[in-house]
Formats: sequence, structure tokens, C-alpha cells
Amino acid sequence: MTYVIAQPCVDLKDRACVDECPVDCIYEGARMLYIHPDECVDCGACEPVCPVEAIFYEDDVPEQWKDYYTANVEFFDDLGSPGGASKTGVINKDHPLIAALPPQNTEG
Repeated sequence: MTYVIAQPCVDLKDRACVDECPVDCIYEGARMLYIHPDECVDCGACEPVCPVEAIFYEDDVPEQWKDYYTANVEFFDDLGSPGGASKTGVINKDHPLIAALPPQNTEG
């Protein structure tokens, strides 16, 4: 099991979760952040610090965002397990689900 980042993160990328993650498993794509399912230790530290409530435990992802589980997993298909987001920097791509979205309103 793992945590999942969903639609509220698209075009926002606040990064509070990245600072909180003890295992450096939250990677930055072009438009949103992604949690590596094999590197996540399910500690949950990221969830309460997300200002837009975009992070959910895998079984608790709201129905309208269920596809974001697959997006988080498949984002790493060609990357494998880099072993830490801090050494990869921004990965200039997104999962096709995210790439196809229109620009999101990030004004609060």
C-alpha cells in the first residue's frame, strides 16, 4: 500500500510534502508531484501538511480521483526506482492523465 497524490496538486506543487517526507519518495514532475509506490514507507507524514488536501492513502482516494493511483504508479514505469527524489530534481514529464488536463486554477 502507498499514498497517492491527486488532482488538487496539478499546477500547484506546493512541496510541503516533499520537505516532510523522511524517505525522499515524492518526485516532482512537470505539472504535479508523484509518490513512488515502492519507495513510500506508508508513514503518512506527507498527508497532513498538504495545503490543498491532495494526498490520500491508496484505499481512501476519492472516487473522482481513483485514476491518480495508476498515474502515480505508471509515472515511474520508465524511471524504475531512482532511490531518492532529491538527486533526480524535476522530471520534465507527467503521466498522460495529468498532461492532458487543461491548466488548473491555482488561485485561492
